[in-house]
Parts: sequence; structure tokens; C-alpha cells
Amino acid sequence: MQDGEVIIERRGTAAIIRLNRPRALNSLTLPMIRAITAALHDFVDDPEVASVVMVGEGERGFCAGGDIRALHESARAGDGLAGTFWREEFRLNHMIATYPKTYVALMDGITMGGGVGLSSHGRHRIVTERTRLAMPETGIGYVPDVGATWLLPRAPGEAGTWLGLTGLDIGAADAIHARLADLQIASSRLGEAIDALSALPRASSSGDVDVVLQALSEPQGESRLRQNATVIDRAFRFDSVEEILAALAGEEGEFAAETRRVMLTRSPTSLKLALRLLRAGRSSASLAECLGRELGACLQMLDNPDFFEGIRAAVIDKDRNPQWSPATVEAVGTSTVEHFLKPAEPPLSL
Repeated sequence: MQDGEVIIERRGTAAIIRLNRPRALNSLTLPMIRAITAALHDFVDDPEVASVVMVGEGERGFCAGGDIRALHESARAGDGLAGTFWREEFRLNHMIATYPKTYVALMDGITMGGGVGLSSHGRHRIVTERTRLAMPETGIGYVPDVGATWLLPRAPGEAGTWLGLTGLDIGAADAIHARLADLQIASSRLGEAIDALSALPRASSSGDVDVVLQALSEPQGESRLRQNATVIDRAFRFDSVEEILAALAGEEGEFAAETRRVMLTRSPTSLKLALRLLRAGRSSASLAECLGRELGACLQMLDNPDFFEGIRAAVIDKDRNPQWSPATVEAVGTSTVEHFLKPAEPPLSL
């Protein structure tokens, strides 16, 4: 079955969901979210389906996240589409995390934002030598969402805090180190992986899938996050952005200097809110709790000037020169952050 932006394929006992917007790096639209959700519901009740495989069409990206241009236009128009998109996307993220059948995500190429939500909540997360994973939201005046405030705090040490605040992209080895992926398979062998999964018997288990994927896996390279773990943990252990920036300034070496330079280009409001959400996620009892908190913050973002300015600079005018308001982290008061932490109305239903 083909639904334009999403292609549903059946091959043996594998059901394959193909994101089909390669020219847009398979960025997600609301119809895509709905098509994926409907397909997953159908596969649960289908005894012929042993595993579900999520892939992105094209060679450049698995999924670059939500279609932020559409979200920007919706927020400008006040038509409610952005809020509907986030609610349905977050429900889908939770569905993937709790999916009763084996779920495999092939994270080949760019995997960012909503792409992380489609993959890192799954049971089997495969990266390749082409994977570039990121939660880049602080660079567009937004915050890590799609359950990232559940995933990132569970990375080793403060690696997740580094990822959430800097928004920098990482490769396969770092994604595995950060517990956002499980195995690396060469991009040239992904077709072989799908064929092997499709040949499994209907009664195959997640363990059987593990055997198939492990047989095709290859050693990943060195993890930059692991190599710099001491610096990351020392600088990002603080609960305020100001203290983190000061700690980075006191560290020697290019890694700390680069990290600090990047953070100073991000939305100060987004940095403070992201850190608050990440710390709340660390003590949260469930993904659902984090998704509900994220939804409240996302809806408040629709009135945040940095959200519009960040998307303007990144995808509309493409001048890469956002003018944040306030312009410094010191100017972002506690009351501003608290404003974004209002519970969503109506709350997220899962």
C-alpha cells in the first residue's frame, strides 16, 4: 500500500514502513504521523507480521524531524495544526516505546528530532556509517521533545545534557554510547537485514531478531562523547546554564571551547528551558510523564518569539543569524522558564 508520503510494504513476515519524502529528508507531516499510527495498529492484530521495520527513502536521511516550516506557518496562522501535530506525534512515540511486536528502526543518514522519536524509542535501533543523529532544537528557538527528555537523561553521565543543550550531531559510535542506538550495520547491508528479518518465522521473538542483526553488525569507531566524558560530566553537572558555561570556560582543550562557542549561538531561553526539562526528566517515572511535560512546553512555544526567529533564520531566510530575545542567558528570568512549564490543556492522552 502506498500513501504518498508513507509506503507500507509486506515482505514475508516483516511489515516495512517507508518514509517517502526523500527530498525533504523524510521530515514528518501530520498525514505521515497518522499513516504510521494506523499501520502500527493494523500490524498488532495481524498474525502474519512478526516484525515491523521503519526505514527512510533516499540515501541522505532516515528522518530529519517534523516539518518545521509547516509548524511555523501553523503557529503564525493560529490554526491549531501545530498543537494537533505534536499531540499525535507524541502519542506515536509512546506507541513505539510500548509496541508489543518487534520494532526495528534503520537509522541510516540524518536522524534528528522527530526522527529520533521514531527510532530511539524502539526495541532494535540500527545505525550506519552514514548516521548523523541530533536533537538540534535549541538552535531553532525550540526544545528537545518527542520524549527526548526521557531518553537523554538516561545516557551515561551528562552525555544527554550535552546533546540536548548543544544540539550538535553525532555519529554511530556516539549514538550507541548515548544509548540512543544498539548496533551498527553497514548501509550497504541494510537490504540484507530486511531480507533476513522477512524470512523469520511468524512466531519469532525479539531474541531471534537480535541474532539476525548481530550477525550483520560491525564494530563502531571511537566515540567522541566517551573520549570527552570527563570534561562533559564535569561541566554539565550543574543545574544552571550560567554555571555550565562558566565551567566550560574553565576547561582546557578544543572540545570544551567548541562546546561553549556552540551554546552561545543557541536560544538562551531554549537553553534554560531545555536544561530544566532534562533535569525533570531525570527524576520522572515514565516516558508518558515526560511527553506530557514536553507537550505543555511546546504549546507555550507557539507564543515565543525565539521559535519564529529560529525557524526564520534556519529554513525561511536561511541567513543562519537568529536574533534571540532575550539575547543572553543572564537575561532569561526564572519566571520566563516557569511560563513554559504550564500543563497542556487538554492533557496528552495516550
